[in-house]
Amino acid sequence: MRSVLPILTVVLAIIVLWYGATVALNAQWTRDQAARAGVEVGFSEIVRDTLAQTRPKLPAPHQVAAELYQSTWVEEVFGRRGIVATGTLSNRSLIYHGWVTLSATMLGFAFGTGLGILLAIGIVHSRAMDMSFMPWAIASQTVPILAIAPMVIVVLASIGIKGLIPKAIIAAYLSFFPVLVGMVKGFRAPDAMQLDLLRTYSASRARTFWQLRLPSSVPYLFASLKVGIAAALVGTIVGELPAGASAGLGARLLSGSYYGQTIQIWAALLAAATLAAGLVVIVGAIERVVLGRMGMRS
Repeated sequence: MRSVLPILTVVLAIIVLWYGATVALNAQWTRDQAARAGVEVGFSEIVRDTLAQTRPKLPAPHQVAAELYQSTWVEEVFGRRGIVATGTLSNRSLIYHGWVTLSATMLGFAFGTGLGILLAIGIVHSRAMDMSFMPWAIASQTVPILAIAPMVIVVLASIGIKGLIPKAIIAAYLSFFPVLVGMVKGFRAPDAMQLDLLRTYSASRARTFWQLRLPSSVPYLFASLKVGIAAALVGTIVGELPAGASAGLGARLLSGSYYGQTIQIWAALLAAATLAAGLVVIVGAIERVVLGRMGMRS
């Protein structure tokens, strides 16, 4: 209970500030409408109207929650009596769009993690690779992903590669760097005395790696994975924007911006944040299990 109370307090504070910002940002439209109609509106009418606008500048929390429910579990179809909520899951559901985004995210994350670990091994064992490749890896992260994503999408589309792969490549581009930096630090975590001890036992570089460097790097690995998986999700969503995708959380954001549906945009953003938080929690749970079996504390 002690650990939950601070979280609930912060969430409550955010909701209160959110409602206050909603009233402040949407009030001008209400005043303008009242001025055109030649009537005066009081504070209570302003608050009531700002929290129920169909296309607000900033939607209220309950509007976003309603949109999340509607776009997750309810499929609206036209029947004889108008729109009928069937209560079934469809390809317009945020769960469906989240799954599309998650598929590319996990593929890109797996590729980026593998690439980062392999490059870290090479950098730790090769001074030439450390001096030549590491600066380029750092410089690659200074290029905005919004500039790279369209080029990747266009180039791969020109050779017939579309769909999941381009988005996964963009996700891998963002996720490999945190893993690379973290694993280089982790592989270099053993001190000189530990390395000298293994040399006295005539341990080979491979044995030193498996018995000393790799176990020492595990805490750094999971710290990097938490950053990398969140970055992979961002890369996937960014990759969905220039591709004109019809599915994925990025596609929901894009369609919402096209039609001025701010509530839809915020619902998709909240769904993406929830997905990212869930992935980080899963990595954290795996971390606790692995470090516990290794006799370490997470």
